[in-house]
Amino acid sequence: MARKSPALGDQSPGPEPASPVATFEDSLESLEALVARMENGDMTLEDSLAAYERGVGLFRQCQQALEHAELRVRLLSDPTQPASAQAFPDLPAGDA
Repeated sequence: MARKSPALGDQSPGPEPASPVATFEDSLESLEALVARMENGDMTLEDSLAAYERGVGLFRQCQQALEHAELRVRLLSDPTQPASAQAFPDLPAGDA
């Protein structure tokens, strides 16, 4: 049965966005599986190009998640100004 889309006035919260660490792990796992399929050599040229495009997107997601983690560590542990350590605010959905 098809799910009804929520009414415009429905303000119920949606699912929580994935953490950058979870995003990284999921993207890396998908990228590794994609590379394994490509290395197998059984893909058509069209499938290989599509897989390559998907791989580039996954790579960028991994890179963004790592940059997010690096920023978070820097904010939490600046050795030159330890008193300025602060909690890292959650990013709005779509930024991670």
